[in-house]
Amino acid sequence: METQNMINYQRIADAINYIKTHFKNQPNLDEVAEKVHLSPFHFQRMFTDWAGISPKKFLQYLSVEYAKGILKEKQATLFDATYETGLSSTGRLHDLFINIEGMTPAEYKNGGKALVINYSIAESPFGNILVASTEKGICHLAFADNQEDAFNELQKQFPNATYHQMVDHVQQEAMFIFQKDWSKLSNIKLHLKGTPFQLKVWDALLRIPMGGLETYGSLAKEIQ
Repeated sequence: METQNMINYQRIADAINYIKTHFKNQPNLDEVAEKVHLSPFHFQRMFTDWAGISPKKFLQYLSVEYAKGILKEKQATLFDATYETGLSSTGRLHDLFINIEGMTPAEYKNGGKALVINYSIAESPFGNILVASTEKGICHLAFADNQEDAFNELQKQFPNATYHQMVDHVQQEAMFIFQKDWSKLSNIKLHLKGTPFQLKVWDALLRIPMGGLETYGSLAKEIQ
């Protein structure tokens, strides 16, 4: 069993490396599965079990993060960002941004200029939390030991957005996660994001040998 787990671990590590290296070619499930000598069905299930995310979603996160860098750092057009990321159309890039970032590529490029963000400080079992939302869902959730610092961090992500300090129903529904009654969790709407840091963490975790131990400190040094 342990030998098989090591084989599976290596397959998923190889798959992640392949997707990261070839994401501009937008490899499909069959292609990546073939590279690690698995059927598409078994690869899909195994990758999700080990990485906590589907191969398709992992590829989407990589694509969006790369496109974000082009849009922000190079001030590229949507067409150029689409082409350089390997996507088939600007519509595809638009859909990915909406689904993962909760905003259009243009909104991201201009720092959320057209976004209206409501935010408030809420109590949780772990301390105060700053929760922010748009009409699409939760766009930011972070601990707020210092409320001013927490708000400044939010503004860094969306420097040109319009902010209102107020509680709305989207925020209230998100707070259900801290209650024992989780019957309304399906109502929570999130702007899911896969940051470069998160991708590094996933990659680093998969390099820990099966049965091995790793401290938070050593893991942090590895992903710097």
